[in-house]
Amino acid sequence: MTESDQTYSLAGIPLLASLNALERHDLARQCRFRYFNVGEHIIDGQSESRDVHFIIQGTVRVVNYSLSGREVTLDDIGPGNFFGELSAIDGELRSAFVVAQGGAAVSAAMPHEMFLTLLDEKPLIAREIMRRLARMVRQANDRIMDLSTLGANNRVHAELLRLARKATTDGVSAEIVPIPIHADLASRVSTTRETVARVLNDLVRSGVLERTKDALVVLDMARLAILVEDVRGI
Repeated sequence: MTESDQTYSLAGIPLLASLNALERHDLARQCRFRYFNVGEHIIDGQSESRDVHFIIQGTVRVVNYSLSGREVTLDDIGPGNFFGELSAIDGELRSAFVVAQGGAAVSAAMPHEMFLTLLDEKPLIAREIMRRLARMVRQANDRIMDLSTLGANNRVHAELLRLARKATTDGVSAEIVPIPIHADLASRVSTTRETVARVLNDLVRSGVLERTKDALVVLDMARLAILVEDVRGI
């Protein structure tokens, strides 16, 4: 099915769940729906664009680059989520790059004026944006603490624990799917692929992790948490 054959909507966006179908339809008519191929930039860092993008299909990655050109992964965002709200709210330049991942991505770009009007007129949506911004501050604080206090091995442990906590159903074990790529983990925690490979091998040998064909299985989340918390001093 080609882009012209498909009609998209905003029905699957949790942020807009408090709106009725007609309100979502009216918003969708004023958004620009676009395909992005794998690796294509949806947003460039330091650009002046201010649209807010809702992900209709696919996954995107939020990245930044050091002065030496090293890529630092900040987040992966999937269908139903959104990005770009910071520049829409404060009018400043984009703070990161957003790149399409894992198949064609489709986004609905909402003009910043419309987004701000939505916040003014819909208190429930404005409150959810405030909660989201609060989470971002807390996550940034945690990241700064990890980079400041943990060695490279323990930063890998901390990232695996974060992924496991998102994937677990019982709090005891977790299946991380798909298996994280070494380069991606390294980018997230500011280390090398070699360090990531060594840490994963050590965790497999110690019985904390198991590799299967399709998943990285954390067999003992409690032991993994101890590896992180003992160093953090929690």
